[in-house]
Amino acid sequence: MKDKIVVITGASSGIGKALAYEFAARGASLSLAARRLDRLDEIRKDLPQSNILTIQADVSLEQDCKNLIDQTIACYGRIDVLINNAGISMRALFTDVDISVLKKLMNVNFWGTVYCTKYAIPHLLKVKGTVVGVISIAGYVGLPARTGYSASKYAIRGFLDALRIENSKTGLHVLVAAPGFTASEVRESALTKNGSSQGQTPRNEGSMMTAEACARHIANAVKKRKREIILTFIEGKFTVFLGKFWPALLDKLTYMHMGKEANSPFK
Repeated sequence: MKDKIVVITGASSGIGKALAYEFAARGASLSLAARRLDRLDEIRKDLPQSNILTIQADVSLEQDCKNLIDQTIACYGRIDVLINNAGISMRALFTDVDISVLKKLMNVNFWGTVYCTKYAIPHLLKVKGTVVGVISIAGYVGLPARTGYSASKYAIRGFLDALRIENSKTGLHVLVAAPGFTASEVRESALTKNGSSQGQTPRNEGSMMTAEACARHIANAVKKRKREIILTFIEGKFTVFLGKFWPALLDKLTYMHMGKEANSPFK
């Protein structure tokens, strides 16, 4: 990754922030995007030996995504890796949730990925670069009370799988990275049925894979040009395996597992 130009969205916290530190440690130059510019500037100050461009961007806005890519090209002249990491979650039953919440999930998670990839792909094709989509195990199994989240992650996976096949002869590398439950702020900021932030996590964050470990796996997969990585065993690889061969059993286990969360909207 030395001297590669890496764009990371949602870089102000969680997996995105860990990815910034991981790629900086590997010698990459970074273009970091998030809504909270102050947090991005803290990362830049913490890594004074690295080349870091920070850009305030809301990936649900197409113009912000175009500006992110334009500023990166103006600064560095090329893009080698685009990591679509920005995303939000939710927790509410479909019967209770406001439709605007589902639209927001799709706008940030899915359309943010599409917008950034659309404007970056001409530059990535020139260098046979990499597009990464950070999804979730929710992109392989529908999670109850997270209909919008699962829908957006399935959509990203379908989009990137199609993009990979479409570019079979161009040299473009497309990676779908699916972490299991990873310690981050995503559950604290998850949207409730009316669009307000949940405010606290319903799960034991200390028992989850760390964002730093997740970032190392993703960086290694970029280096090895893998097509897909599914992280963690039980909540990741084993879950996907069950879904292929015993989907009805997986449905029951998923319902029971998610129902054990604190203040679960279903039991």
